[in-house]
Amino acid sequence: MTADGIIDMLVARLVRDHGRSKHHWRKVIGRVRLYSRDTHPHCNWAITPAGSAQEIAVVETLMDDLRMRHPLLTA
Repeated sequence: MTADGIIDMLVARLVRDHGRSKHHWRKVIGRVRLYSRDTHPHCNWAITPAGSAQEIAVVETLMDDLRMRHPLLTA
């Protein structure tokens, strides 16, 4: 899985489950930060969402679910 792929998955689920536009959720999600597998062998990616408290909570809950299925991303 790639960083772009994980964002696409997040956006699709957010639009389906919570409405709003793809553009809106991409702004809330922000960018994916990738880390070296040498220093982060269990999960090498992170997202720092920005938006309302409710939007951030929704994104973080979904991120936890996706981290379990896709812990390691490629550039």
